[in-house]
Amino acid sequence: MKKKLKIFAGILILFFGILIVAPYFFKDKIVAAIKENLNKNVNATVDFNNVNLSLITNFPNVKISLKNLVVTTLKPFEGDTLANVKNVTLKLPLTSLFKASSGNIDVNYFSIDESNIHLLINKQGQANYNIAKKSTTKETTSKSKNTLNLSLNSYNISNSNIYYLDESSGMYLKLENFNHKGSGNFSTAISKLTTETSTNISVDYDNTKFINKQFIELKAIFGIDLNENKFTFLENQVLVNQLKLVFDGFVKLNENNQEIDLNFKTPSADFKNFFALIPKKYTQDISGVKTTGIFTVEGFAKGIIDNTHIPQFNIQITSNNASFKYPNLPKAIQNIDINTAISNHTGITNDTKVNVKNLSFKIDDHTFSSSAFISNIINNPAIKAKAKGTIHINAISQAYPMEAIKNLQGVLKADFETSFDMKTIEQKQYNKTKNSGNISLANFKYEGNDMRNPVEIKNAQLTFNTKNIELDHFEAKTGNSDLNMNGTIENLIGFILNKENIKGNFNLNSTTFNVNDFMTTSDEDQKEKTSTEAIDEQLKIPSFLDCTIKAKAINVIYDNLSLKNAQGTIAIKNEQVTITNLSSDIFDGKIKLNGMVSTKTTIPTFAINMDAKRFDIEQSFTQLEMFEAIAPIANLVEGKINTQLNVSGDLNNDLTPNLSTISGAATSKLLVSKETLQNSKALSLVSSNLNFIDLNKLDLNNLKVALTFEDGKVNVKPFTIKYKDIDIDISGKHGFDQTIDYDLSLNVPAKYLGKDVSKLLANLSEQNINKINIPITANVLGSFTNPTVKTDMKEAANNLTQQLAKQQKDKAIDKGIKEINKLLGTNEKSKDSTNGNNDIKKAANSVLNSLFKKKKDTDKKK
Repeated sequence: MKKKLKIFAGILILFFGILIVAPYFFKDKIVAAIKENLNKNVNATVDFNNVNLSLITNFPNVKISLKNLVVTTLKPFEGDTLANVKNVTLKLPLTSLFKASSGNIDVNYFSIDESNIHLLINKQGQANYNIAKKSTTKETTSKSKNTLNLSLNSYNISNSNIYYLDESSGMYLKLENFNHKGSGNFSTAISKLTTETSTNISVDYDNTKFINKQFIELKAIFGIDLNENKFTFLENQVLVNQLKLVFDGFVKLNENNQEIDLNFKTPSADFKNFFALIPKKYTQDISGVKTTGIFTVEGFAKGIIDNTHIPQFNIQITSNNASFKYPNLPKAIQNIDINTAISNHTGITNDTKVNVKNLSFKIDDHTFSSSAFISNIINNPAIKAKAKGTIHINAISQAYPMEAIKNLQGVLKADFETSFDMKTIEQKQYNKTKNSGNISLANFKYEGNDMRNPVEIKNAQLTFNTKNIELDHFEAKTGNSDLNMNGTIENLIGFILNKENIKGNFNLNSTTFNVNDFMTTSDEDQKEKTSTEAIDEQLKIPSFLDCTIKAKAINVIYDNLSLKNAQGTIAIKNEQVTITNLSSDIFDGKIKLNGMVSTKTTIPTFAINMDAKRFDIEQSFTQLEMFEAIAPIANLVEGKINTQLNVSGDLNNDLTPNLSTISGAATSKLLVSKETLQNSKALSLVSSNLNFIDLNKLDLNNLKVALTFEDGKVNVKPFTIKYKDIDIDISGKHGFDQTIDYDLSLNVPAKYLGKDVSKLLANLSEQNINKINIPITANVLGSFTNPTVKTDMKEAANNLTQQLAKQQKDKAIDKGIKEINKLLGTNEKSKDSTNGNNDIKKAANSVLNSLFKKKKDTDKKK
């Protein structure tokens, strides 16, 4: 017995050993067979890596796992990725190991996980997924060296995305989070296939979104007849959002077309079916909603599909005398009637018709009804629509949950009709459209998370006619701002249906217009954004606006600025706002402005031409960052200023000027009432180096200054200010970063040189003394907050020496020279002209030392 057990154990160990070792012997052959067979049978390149093979986990099957399978297409889609699959699993019968050497491999299960499939039909009608090679007669009659036979029992596709684009028709289909599995006996010609499918579907057609991430779930059992290529729906149920549909019928694949015969309907007639059709996020929890009446969807599709035909179909959507009421809301929506048919009775796509015969409801005693009819849907869609009724808006919020909206109020009255076709709109022949009626809104109030303040519309009236829509009256208020408007809208239908710019001309009047009232408050998501993310969000002028606004406002408030009696014209077009002849009272003065702001380029730009009269200096240069950057020293002066300014440059993402990029020119005239320049470190430092100047006695009144600026630098053209009878010439530049580089040039009369100098020149005649002036230069560097001042004493000394030497030619200078020599202790008898000039130089240096260093010496003694 023990011997038998040992033999059995040995066989078992040997068997498992073979299972463990076998993959290493057959792995390369199986992988090579799969890869070779795939590449030989498709017009594409198939590759994968990280192959694993196991006999243990799925015994008696062999499990092969492929990682990162990529299918790359050839011409005319050369280099495009058709499929990218993270995981592919194949299960083979154990006998495949022994067939591997002959190259014949049977596959009875496969799964695909985390794949992205990109299907494309180009404008020429070529499909990138048409990669299967056509078998020749010779190939079909002879056995291939390597074959991959599908004898499936089941398959699975999970966590995948399928993207389909037909460039020829403009259709774009997305199946996201696609999950599908099927099982059945695929080895017989007649069998059953049980499937489950779920996905979020999105459909765009001609850049118009028809379906956006609708959830669809399908459970279906198909009867498969491979002899006739016929697939029959046996037990089937589809879930669209939460709406259940059951259907039956078949699909048959013929040689030149497909034949369809399907019937479908809702399994129940409860009005909750209507809520099930609407995405969950718009309906809240409908489990406690009380409903009455019916809602049904039923229809059929029957016929063939080929290049010119579609199946005939009819879809009926019906509701009669229905109502619903949410348990936590006081009001119900009643008398809901829906009668809609979508049909095609010829099989020609253009003959499809959408007929909304009636869509009506009632809240309290107020009824609203509408209808619409769309025909000629492909060649030239023709649309007729009308609506009539009264809606008390606050009643809607009391009957339907609106979490983001608070205190919704107002009365909407509508009675209008419209009729047009799309070619008329595309050709902008709006005179051929038929519009009539009006819409009014009264006592409207809206309070939502996207608005800083509640919006109140006291009265608004729109009148529809063939040419345009008249905004007869619009009176509104939000925060501290009030608006009164009227005007015209020329192509609202073209804007809605043809993606045209919306055109209009409006008149706007306001007592108070506070720009901050129209800024949106940040929601919780915005509060969590990093500063970098916030910077990346660029404000944009809407590209679809093409309108002109003539505006008047008694008060305009923007940030910390207050404009009075503002009026002008604002034109918005091509992502650009153009301001013309804007006039206003501001900073106790007046302004006239023309300019533009554009967000059409990646970096927004601006340009302004401004004429300011009698601006209060302190207000304007402390409240306007750009003014302060251009002329920072101006805020040290009290009084008025006249300025003409031309400036352009880039804008930051929040549409404030980027000071490092602005360029332009300005001319200013000071109308000074009082100087307070002692508050300037730079000028105070100049005063300490030139002790004979008293800043409080500078004459700045009527001073004219011309500036140019570019690349963050302000260049000041030379100008002159007066100190008594001394002209001070100033020129230079400063940066918006507050760096300075200014040159001051003074021509100082001898009488300002102090007592010691006066004694030295006492023997000169008054006429000769008045001829002596000392040119002095000072260079102010550093920054406005940390300046340095350099003066050129050597140059000044040489200049004074030359002037005194010149005076030697007069007899009157002799005595003055003797006195200077005495003062300097030189030999009075020396008559040598060279020595005399040296004495004069010493005297000149003594003069300048007293001029530049007197104050410093005094400070040292202190």
